[in-house]
Amino acid sequence: MLMQNKKRIDKILRIIMIPLGIISIVIFPPWNGIWAWLKPLPETVQEQVDDAVGHGLDGIIVYVDEAGEPPASYVAGWKDRKNRIPADPNSLFKIASISKLYVAVAVTKLINENVLSLDDKLADHFPELVGKIENAETITLRLMVQHRSGIPNFTDQPGFSWDVPPNGYKESLDLILNMPADFEPNQEYSYSNTNYLLITEIMDKVLGYSHHQYIREKILIPLELNNTFSSLSDVDLDDVMSGYYVGLENDFKDIDFGMMATAEDVGIFLRALNDGSLLDENEMDIYSSIYVFDHKGWVLGYQSTARYHRDIDTVVIQFVNTVSDNSELTTLVVYNRIVRILANETGG
Repeated sequence: MLMQNKKRIDKILRIIMIPLGIISIVIFPPWNGIWAWLKPLPETVQEQVDDAVGHGLDGIIVYVDEAGEPPASYVAGWKDRKNRIPADPNSLFKIASISKLYVAVAVTKLINENVLSLDDKLADHFPELVGKIENAETITLRLMVQHRSGIPNFTDQPGFSWDVPPNGYKESLDLILNMPADFEPNQEYSYSNTNYLLITEIMDKVLGYSHHQYIREKILIPLELNNTFSSLSDVDLDDVMSGYYVGLENDFKDIDFGMMATAEDVGIFLRALNDGSLLDENEMDIYSSIYVFDHKGWVLGYQSTARYHRDIDTVVIQFVNTVSDNSELTTLVVYNRIVRILANETGG
């Protein structure tokens, strides 16, 4: 099935970002990323965004929130390549693992409300998983949030396919049941989507209703994020940016794979997370101890980056609707160049 090589993509990216990576560049040259990196830095963000679509990216949306300046959006390329619809800054985009920030905030609030504890064991909530997930009796909620549980990642398993994903919690979890742990709890770090699959199921259980509703009540409504949704079924498909894999004509936007939002909504959320307006003092202490304040996302057809750059007091959100073995390097180069342009503008 398509995209069984996502793990290989990540490995290549890690290799080429270290000095010895020149060997990989020679053998597997990601030319679009190399040319994007070598070109002179333009003066404006819009020029950089325009240039990005010349390096194999179909469409790009960038949202910038600089302190003291009105937020600005920049777009280039296509929202829908087949129908020749230009990129739209208000398009909904599949934010993939950026959604883990929202889940981590929700967990923080439930801990602060004494509904959950960071010391809760996986087996406390799901005793039926003892013997099916190694170390279920000692894996804590804290370790799952931090990706230090050792639970295998279901999206890395041979039975997983990005273009035909599992249908819900049970099918996803079944991919890793009865597998050996990747490592003993708290001995290493390994990013695993299974951790957050289990965390959201724990939240549903203790709440007695969907964690999506809790996120909406505690995060989206207070921040007036009216363009953030939990499922493709909640939106008009025409509002969603198309997603592509290099070399294929397929449009992958009709695959339901988690949260969607506009770049502006993600930017507002990220600013609030980082400036402390989303969490009270005690919640901020909890959150700071368990998770990060920025994130990247990847799902078939969609790459996203959401970061707050403290040195220039600026939030930069980047959405790209093209993926392939090499396009992740290109998107990283484009993102970093945008940040450099903003730093030059502010003297940072």
